[in-house]
Amino acid sequence: MVNDKRKVVLVGTGMVGMSYAYSLLNQNVCDELVLIDLNQKRAEGEAMDLNHGLAFSAANMKIYAGKYEDCKDADIVVISAGVAQKPGETRLALLKRNAKVFRSIVEPVTASGFDGIFLVATNPVDIMTKITYMLSGFNPRKVLGTGTALDTARLRYLLGEYLRVDPRNVHAYVMGEHGDSEFVPWSQALLATKSILELCEETQAIDKQRLTGIEKEVQEAAYKIIEAKNATYYGIGMALTRITRAILGDENSVLTVSAMLRGEYGQTDVFAGVPCIINKTGVQRVLPLSLKPEESERLGESCKVLRECYEELAREQNP
Repeated sequence: MVNDKRKVVLVGTGMVGMSYAYSLLNQNVCDELVLIDLNQKRAEGEAMDLNHGLAFSAANMKIYAGKYEDCKDADIVVISAGVAQKPGETRLALLKRNAKVFRSIVEPVTASGFDGIFLVATNPVDIMTKITYMLSGFNPRKVLGTGTALDTARLRYLLGEYLRVDPRNVHAYVMGEHGDSEFVPWSQALLATKSILELCEETQAIDKQRLTGIEKEVQEAAYKIIEAKNATYYGIGMALTRITRAILGDENSVLTVSAMLRGEYGQTDVFAGVPCIINKTGVQRVLPLSLKPEESERLGESCKVLRECYEELAREQNP
């Protein structure tokens, strides 16, 4: 860490950013929280609102609206800023606009002398994390995105409901793109130390077909939430908080974040959601799972989607 005081800078005070900030406050995760937004007045108002709840919190945080110079001694800079997709707008067009936004963020952050960890939440998160890596020039282990952390939490919740167990005792992962090509490697799914696939074979009460349905529910969860309330923010805010706690606490926790693959799973030069050991250095290392051949193929297909998307964006920006 840069110093003993746990300092986080949040860039982007929209619903995702402020759900994260509210979760940080309630879980007393850091000592200093700086809010930065293109709309300075909004950042000031959000800081005031959070500060007015300090008397009801166990936290003793310093919360204020700041500027990019405040990133200099931060441990983590979290980016949740970005533009929303317009009706009928292509994913590539959205990417181009968000890439421009990120250039206006990452460059002044690094110019401040910041040498901590970049944590990205803006979608499409795997691509935006790679853009942050490219713009910053940081070691890739110090640049990570929320990846499939939230998808994994959704999976464990749904499996817990189906198996009627505490989801914290379910060990299963969603891997690949945080998007349509993500998948569940069922060979690695456990209830405590018992394989869920083995449970399917041993009892008729657990059905493989239902597992396929749960995987589809995870993939479609965001669409359903957006249809119902226009956006998702509480879950991702708490996922960001969990990752932040793992970094600041030097926990060596296993979380499915978006990290650069450098030969793991046979993939290179792509950011994707995979189980990683997270500590104060960021991604301490990617934790390779023993995937079945068909699962490795699905991860390869997902990485191909991400790689092609980034390459298309690069061609558009550098014709």
